[in-house]
Amino acid sequence: MNLAVIFAGGSGKRMNAKDRPKQFLFVHGKPIIVHTIEIFNSHPEIDAVIVVCIKDWIPYMEELKYTYRLEKIASIVPGGSTGQMSIYNGLAEAARLYGRDGHIVLIHDGVRPLIDADLVTRNLRCVEENGSSISCGPVSETVVLVGDGEEVREIVNRKNSRVAKAPQGYMLADVLSVQEQAIREGVTDAIDTCTLMRQYNRHLSIVNCGADNVKITTPEDFFMFRAVADARENEQLG
Repeated sequence: MNLAVIFAGGSGKRMNAKDRPKQFLFVHGKPIIVHTIEIFNSHPEIDAVIVVCIKDWIPYMEELKYTYRLEKIASIVPGGSTGQMSIYNGLAEAARLYGRDGHIVLIHDGVRPLIDADLVTRNLRCVEENGSSISCGPVSETVVLVGDGEEVREIVNRKNSRVAKAPQGYMLADVLSVQEQAIREGVTDAIDTCTLMRQYNRHLSIVNCGADNVKITTPEDFFMFRAVADARENEQLG
């Protein structure tokens, strides 16, 4: 099976939203999280979606599932104490429902809606061929590595640099075993899954994506997404 774990467990403090987490802010009549899930829900090769959600918002997420006919959502589970632990909860639920072995899982941010079916497909093919897939965008500015005193230690070659984004794909059994080992060893707050997998010496392969594959974290990101959604809608009217 091909599964998707959609992480929507953050509270979005940087967004400064008044009454709801950022994933539930509305754009074009529906929440950002719905825009994101619809891409996986409509993809012919995705068999099921597990959503990881803030515990108090699970009933609302259940309502959204039925309102927007997101029939591939198989389960909605609460997030954990960190982003890593929230993703672990989703992976563990996938294994509980379908078993550990033989499944591809794509891990994706609920507030990263500017992807398309082609990127999902290319991630699936990359996992089939290489065992992993990290969606990566281009680096458009110079990257420097600094020391503790903020002195520049190295100027990174932009040609060989990428920004890790999502989806990120793995074999479910492999990523779950790494998560379990890390948790046993007290590692529970890895910055993202590819960082954790690299820490445990797993081979990682990339899938190129555009710079517009942004995670909506700040008000500026939100307004950019709304502008892109407006532009895409207007293209239908010409």
